[in-house]
Amino acid sequence: MNVTIEDSCIACGACESICDAVFSVEDKAVVNAANVEANADTVREAAGACPVSAIIVE
Repeated sequence: MNVTIEDSCIACGACESICDAVFSVEDKAVVNAANVEANADTVREAAGACPVSAIIVE
């Protein structure tokens, strides 16, 4: 699973509040790729909760 954050990210923190093992928010969300597979369900939940659809899960 590949997770990327688009430039449209508004750094709202929703993804981090859902899955802080994978997402951290600075100027925009950052992905800790090493933890993606172990947290696949919450990564998908975070992507669905993003208000600007900036999280791309492939």
